[in-house]
Amino acid sequence: MAVVSGLASALESYRGRDRLIRTLGYCCQLVGGVLLERCPARSEVGTRLLAVSAQLSHCRTVLRLFDDLAMFLYTKQYGLGTEEEDAFVRGVSVLGNIADQFYYPCEHLAWAADAKVLHVDSARWWTLSTALWGLSLLLGVARSLWMVLKLRQRLRSPAAAFTSRLPRSKRKAMEAQMRSEVLTLLSNLADLANAVHWLPPGVLWAGRFPPWLVGLMGTISSLLSVYQAARAGGHTEADSP
Repeated sequence: MAVVSGLASALESYRGRDRLIRTLGYCCQLVGGVLLERCPARSEVGTRLLAVSAQLSHCRTVLRLFDDLAMFLYTKQYGLGTEEEDAFVRGVSVLGNIADQFYYPCEHLAWAADAKVLHVDSARWWTLSTALWGLSLLLGVARSLWMVLKLRQRLRSPAAAFTSRLPRSKRKAMEAQMRSEVLTLLSNLADLANAVHWLPPGVLWAGRFPPWLVGLMGTISSLLSVYQAARAGGHTEADSP
């Protein structure tokens, strides 16, 4: 019952519901793509799963129509990242926020064009929104990689004699942060692979992924996100008075 209660609680929040929809959508695409490619006798089931995946993706696109304000408030709150000690982290974070902020209106225009609300070329806006998403992911990869290297250096460098003076609680916190950054790095890399795939043909491996591989990359990213959210929720409950 604890699992069911936790799942119900997660589904009451927008982020929790979005993670579940995303995970289910990519899992359907993974299984559907495998069935279409490996099991011709079950191609009808595979086609239906791909249709479900497309509908779940469309559902998330519609829900993102209301994300602009939250993103704006986050970008405004972060500002130029004056609280960040590391200049590189501050720079890539600011650029990532800008890319994310412009991503939403571009996607909204693409959606409106597909829905015949606006008479504009949807393909152009889908390409631009995907490019902005890919840029944000690339900046996130750079940030996480930099943080992992910095944390590892601080934890293992004997030259600075830092480790010997580091309190045990502080060391455990840094190790947990490093693991979190590694998971974020892997998640962003999986999403980045799909983002490139959805760019116009001729850009690296754009358009070359079969459906099952897109589903696999998305499933990996989604499960890592769910795992991190579950760990964060667990730590929050454990630390609460």
